Amino acid sequence: MAILNSIRKRGIFLILIIALALFAFILSDVLTKGNSGPKGQDTIATINGTDISRQTFMEEVEVTQRNLGPNGNTAQAMNMVWDRELRSVILDEQIEKAGITVEKAQIDNALKTSLANNPTFLNEAGQVDDGKIQEYIASIKASSKDMYAQWLKFEENTADGVLQATYYNMIKGGLRSTVAEGEQEYHFQNDNLNFQYAMIPYTKIADEDVKVSDDEIKNYVAAHPNDYQVEAQADIQYVFFAENPSESDSEEAKTDVTALLNDKVEFNKDTKANDTIAGFRHTKDNEEFVNANSDLPYFDGWMFKKDLPATVADTLINLNKGDVYGPYQVEKALYLSKVIDTKKMPDSAESKHILIRYVGTMRAPETVTRTKEEAQKLADSILSVVKKDKSKFAALALEFSDDSSKDKGGDLGNSTPGRMVPPFDNFIFNNPVGTIGLVETDFGFHVVEVVKQSEPKKGVKLATVVKNIEPSDKTINQVFSDASKFEVAVQKGDFDELAKAQNLEVKPVNKMNNMDGNIPGIGQNRTIVNWAFNEDSNVGDTKRFSVTDGYVIAQLTRKNDKGLMPTADASATVTPILRNQKKAAKIRESLKDSTLEEIAASQNIVVQSATGISMANPTVGANNEPKVVGAAFGTKPGESTSLIDGTAGVYKVKVTAFNPAPKMESYVNFANQLSAKAAPLAQGQVYNALKKKADIQDNRANFY
Repeated sequence: MAILNSIRKRGIFLILIIALALFAFILSDVLTKGNSGPKGQDTIATINGTDISRQTFMEEVEVTQRNLGPNGNTAQAMNMVWDRELRSVILDEQIEKAGITVEKAQIDNALKTSLANNPTFLNEAGQVDDGKIQEYIASIKASSKDMYAQWLKFEENTADGVLQATYYNMIKGGLRSTVAEGEQEYHFQNDNLNFQYAMIPYTKIADEDVKVSDDEIKNYVAAHPNDYQVEAQADIQYVFFAENPSESDSEEAKTDVTALLNDKVEFNKDTKANDTIAGFRHTKDNEEFVNANSDLPYFDGWMFKKDLPATVADTLINLNKGDVYGPYQVEKALYLSKVIDTKKMPDSAESKHILIRYVGTMRAPETVTRTKEEAQKLADSILSVVKKDKSKFAALALEFSDDSSKDKGGDLGNSTPGRMVPPFDNFIFNNPVGTIGLVETDFGFHVVEVVKQSEPKKGVKLATVVKNIEPSDKTINQVFSDASKFEVAVQKGDFDELAKAQNLEVKPVNKMNNMDGNIPGIGQNRTIVNWAFNEDSNVGDTKRFSVTDGYVIAQLTRKNDKGLMPTADASATVTPILRNQKKAAKIRESLKDSTLEEIAASQNIVVQSATGISMANPTVGANNEPKVVGAAFGTKPGESTSLIDGTAGVYKVKVTAFNPAPKMESYVNFANQLSAKAAPLAQGQVYNALKKKADIQDNRANFY
């Protein structure tokens, strides 16, 4: 009571304090927002001065992810939208500079091409109909703001596609090689040399005798910056504490599943008497029992040995009707199986059909207008014809079938039991090869022929109860406790040693990019990636993360900003280069004699010959040696080159003959060949060059 009186006395003072706190909070948020990037929290990226709106970008990501379907994820959708936006901004800038515009007729034609396979926009002749397009636009404009916005974006993207295609075509049109270049290419391919050479291989000096320091690698990278640019990268290592069921959890689950086999007695409050509830052994309604007690629904289909779990396949396939087997474990689940039926039957069948749809059947396009009666009459007529003459099946399928198999004579290929809808499935597996008949399904009427069947094998129809073995609350709490203790321990101890002491596998993840989403062994997890690249995260830091089925304790082991490749990463590439340079210098120092024969004698090697060597194929022996061959082409017959540092060793070459290709009346064909090679590559090369030159401030990691 005294506390309440004290609060009342100071009420105005407390209100003032709370108001100031709220104001400070709002002011802090404004200041943070204003200093959090080039355009605060409203810009996903800035490309050559053009801002990409966060809200617009995120909306497009949501739409793209929906279009990807259930298997699409945010990272995948985000990368697709990013690539599209990046390309659009970069190319729009060039298109504007070039003064390229697009006519409405061009956009309309491109739209029609994009819609050519969509039945919503096709007329009876199968052509895109302007009226149907306008009708669709009017419909969605009135009924769905989101769908109309998507359509406008579709039109915008189509227009961008036309502009970009025009831009690339202009570039390709300018890629014309001259006749002089054609002549040069002709001689590049066909002029050749004969020469003798002495080659002292770098392998003559052992690698351990030539040391390459980290400073030398660093200096080489600095001297070749264009070859060793890398994006910001980070390495982590982690251990995983999995919420796996304990042995006691498994035993308890086995007890519960075993209890499902037997009948149980329950008191009925309505009848005031005990009722006997049939267990799995005695139940008459297997489907209902499975659906009521299993983590997986009842499967009403035939299974063969190859379809059964490998560990129990031999046992299950040899059971008889009415037999019950289990519980048995497959991975992290317990199973009970009862044999509903057995029979010998093919495990695969080939068939073909002619599908006659009618209005209202599943997936029937708007072009189908026949009634069910008309469809059946047509199907009966076709059936009568093919029963008399099977050779007409393919032609009739091409003319009448309402699905894509018509182009293959109705051939549906190979099928397994349960793959087709039940009436169709029953027909092709329960009738002998060669049978032709009529089958009705939700898709319409099918004139079906059984083409081929595999040798009959024993199949079983099972009712199976599946119960996942779940970790108990006690187990989950223990895993959390173990993970937390490890997290605390690694703050002061050695990560690897502590993991080894607890028999935990340390998993490294190297060269993560700041926009990576998938982590090997963990899956999609942007939270860990964002932590690794956070400016407050330092090498050696550790953190615990909640992931699917457990906890990850991660340690940041390396981190580098965008720029030159770190020495450790460049070592594998640069060390051999520098080592060979040092070996070449040592070899040169040891060569005092000038002729091939003197070099060969002093180095205990032999003089070798090379014939028909061209600039287009600069192979000397088994090695690609463009520098050696280039020097040889610059040397007159009878003369020798100076020492040349090649890729495999140090060379000295004596040219014995130059064999020029005969002159041609025209080199136009070779000029055309060069043009034909350049055009297909132009589009990618131009875009990559523009992207490399672009000023890109990518803020996606702040939002994803």
